[in-house]
Amino acid sequence: MKTNVGGLDRVMRIALGANLALLAIWGPLDPWGWLGLIPLLSGLMGFCPAYECLRLSTLHKGN
Repeated sequence: MKTNVGGLDRVMRIALGANLALLAIWGPLDPWGWLGLIPLLSGLMGFCPAYECLRLSTLHKGN
């Protein structure tokens, strides 16, 4: 697994995923909020399987 998520993309995934997961726990988004685990985990791991399939990367060229 090569890292293909970097910088602002990674921060946004973690923030969005954490907010959706917290809404699933304490807020009005019951089961759908658990989908927030997908961007949260991909942000924490720095790897997105969809990016891998599409041969995309948000890492800077120097990384």
